[in-house]
Amino acid sequence: MPATSIDQIVNLAKRRGYVYPASEIYGGLNSCWDYGPLGAELKRNVKDEWWRFMVHTRRNVVGLDSAILQHPGVWRASGHVDGFSDPLVDCKKCKARFRADDLESATCPVRNNVALNDECKSHFTEPREFNLMFQTHLGPVQDEGSLAYLRPETAQGIFTNYLNVQTTGRLKPPFGIAQIGKSFRNEITPGNFIFRTREFEQMEMEFFCPPDEWEQWYAFWKEQRMQWYLDLGLSPERLRWRDHEGTELAHYAKATADIEYELPIGWKELEGVACRSDFDLNAHTKGSGKTLEYFDGQTRERYVPWVIEPAAGVDRAMLCFLVEAYDEEEVDGDKRTVLRLHPRLAPIKVAVFPLVKKDGMPEKAAEIEGQLLARGISTFYDQSGAIGRRYRRQDEVGTPWCITIDGETLSDGTVTLRERDSMEQTRVPAAELGALISERLAG
Repeated sequence: MPATSIDQIVNLAKRRGYVYPASEIYGGLNSCWDYGPLGAELKRNVKDEWWRFMVHTRRNVVGLDSAILQHPGVWRASGHVDGFSDPLVDCKKCKARFRADDLESATCPVRNNVALNDECKSHFTEPREFNLMFQTHLGPVQDEGSLAYLRPETAQGIFTNYLNVQTTGRLKPPFGIAQIGKSFRNEITPGNFIFRTREFEQMEMEFFCPPDEWEQWYAFWKEQRMQWYLDLGLSPERLRWRDHEGTELAHYAKATADIEYELPIGWKELEGVACRSDFDLNAHTKGSGKTLEYFDGQTRERYVPWVIEPAAGVDRAMLCFLVEAYDEEEVDGDKRTVLRLHPRLAPIKVAVFPLVKKDGMPEKAAEIEGQLLARGISTFYDQSGAIGRRYRRQDEVGTPWCITIDGETLSDGTVTLRERDSMEQTRVPAAELGALISERLAG
């Protein structure tokens, strides 16, 4: 099939209830999106798979859920107040605003989004720094004393609670603290659907290790994080590593590498793995006056751990999974649109169809659906329209399996189990469906 476009994903997402424009009845709000019934499920499944992989399968990683609003001193110590900015230029002719470090790939919104040219650039102002943090105020009086910020990353809540978690959990380095949560960045040029937004969700883990072990853990987490995407269906030929050059390393980083994915808009960052050294813990020690050393009660050794950080965006991961899964093919002279999502990511696991709305089939279908729901398997019940049309609707939303209850079901207790990708149909005992689906999801 031809390469998938962002427009195809946007159209499918709205039509089938994955993503809607936020505040659409008021004309929308730039780069703000609401996740519909299927989008909310896909998003939750992405987060659940990350949490299972990062926390539930490891004895040395625990979770945290820190506040979105933190003391302003947190952001001063971390460098976000003074240094968290992007270079900004304005076009004096069309009044459009651009990131100065992204002009090669930027387009002009006035001239139908064509690429910028030297004529365009002659109208630009000199670059100036633009802080990306959203400001707010706590309490009824808006003055300097009430100033606060919406967090631009979840990481700092982990660093400020690092000793609490270590002590209460009786943890010894190497250990990790994982968190999933909302972050906010006042991006200059948000866009490309849900790829770059001002409100987004992060999946981050800070892994605290002895200073002389950082290189081995950096390599370990790079391998682990790439494998997660491969296990959930992203193609190896559309994934690559890009190491940051010395001049582009963040102020806190000893080393950083991005996992990039080939989207319709080009190769884009999907996840970063960074060695943050001991920068953050030392910065908060200085800012708060509280020592954040690790103390080993057995060896009497004291040191500030170094930190390895895998940091991924939930929304970006979701977009990449949708792009990877989207497919169009011709079947019996008709176009079939199918989302080949990994079964554990699919919002609906099983669709249940009575062949006709009589002869006890709807009642039997409802009974089977109830058994699946009791196992925690998400279902969709549909008794409307031709069976082929019902299959097509479920293919388009990514449902891995469809179950059809027909006359044979009432006589011998078997149903037709249809597989999404191959469209293969087999007869299986209805009594075994719950165990069969559960086994396939666990595999």
